[in-house]
Amino acid sequence: MAAVGSVLVVGAGLAGAAAGILCAEAGVRVGLVEVRPDVTALGSGITLQGNALRVLRDLGVLPECLAHGWPSDGLVLRAPDAVASVLAELAEHRSGGPDLPAAMGMYRPDLARILMDRAAQAGVVSRLATTVTAFTQDDTGVDVVFSDGSVGRYDLVIGADGLRSTVRGLLGVPLETRPVGMGVWRVFVPRPREVVNSEAYYGGPCYIAGYTPTSASSLYAFLAEDAQDRTTLTGAEKVHIVRQLTADYHGPWDEIRESITDPETINYTWFEEHLLDPPWHRGRVVLIGDAAHTCPPTLAQGAAMALEDAAVLADLLTTADRVDDQLLARFTDRRYERVRTVVEASVQLARWQLAHERGDVEALMGRIAALTSQPA
Repeated sequence: MAAVGSVLVVGAGLAGAAAGILCAEAGVRVGLVEVRPDVTALGSGITLQGNALRVLRDLGVLPECLAHGWPSDGLVLRAPDAVASVLAELAEHRSGGPDLPAAMGMYRPDLARILMDRAAQAGVVSRLATTVTAFTQDDTGVDVVFSDGSVGRYDLVIGADGLRSTVRGLLGVPLETRPVGMGVWRVFVPRPREVVNSEAYYGGPCYIAGYTPTSASSLYAFLAEDAQDRTTLTGAEKVHIVRQLTADYHGPWDEIRESITDPETINYTWFEEHLLDPPWHRGRVVLIGDAAHTCPPTLAQGAAMALEDAAVLADLLTTADRVDDQLLARFTDRRYERVRTVVEASVQLARWQLAHERGDVEALMGRIAALTSQPA
């Protein structure tokens, strides 16, 4: 019997949807609330490493994700010269095991839709445009007040509501989210036929300019620059800036550049990082995913860490016979050092790029590959 009979998940991102699915599959009554009115409306592309694919397989959605996404096993490095000279073609490490691709690019809204459909199939009861406004807890459960005025009581609350978590704020848990110093443009565009793996250009006007296929017909392109306030730009200005930033990159970039015309396909965010000190719970409320940790996408491990959080927490909740501080402390114990290593390595890569330092990238990547190849 599971340690909990009822769980509230706050947040319908990767961590929240995955936790809800795994708990519901084990017979737990799961409610899920999400403040956004449509979880499939936002985002461009996402890279899912092998250890993320391992969790998607456990969730029962990997075949559908592979059908919509673009699996790959390689990385192409190019020079920012007139012919986009190929410097290296690298085989990426299969951190999910030999039977899974090394990585997969995917359109974020497709992934969100697949996970939410799977959650409904598993029995998760979801409410959009709804969040938590208050809660009180005792030794046996948590009484919750929702933004629509309704209330509920649950054995456990899982705060999976992202970087600026409402649940974390309601708990009064202090956590400083720090800018790393880079901003990144992401653009969702058609895929040039020749692009079959992720490709990256280092140097030129950006720290890194690259692209990752997300399906047979699409990719997302990304350009990392010094972090700037881009919030007041018009749509036309966004298109102009992104096209201008790509002007010194060639090869497939020449075709990609011509397709950058719609500002609705462009978004801009800063690289940020934080890591919550142990424990990640207060009483019967536990934080996972970006609510507890976030890092720049230099290792493309953010999604994998969030999915692993959900899998580990669900495993503990559905194999123990009761919830207590000891059980939830075990969750943090299983996750903290692994996540800390990934966050610190991701930040280190960004710092080397900002300082134009070579750094021992090969050794760092090797350590992360060895770590993430081990099941969480």
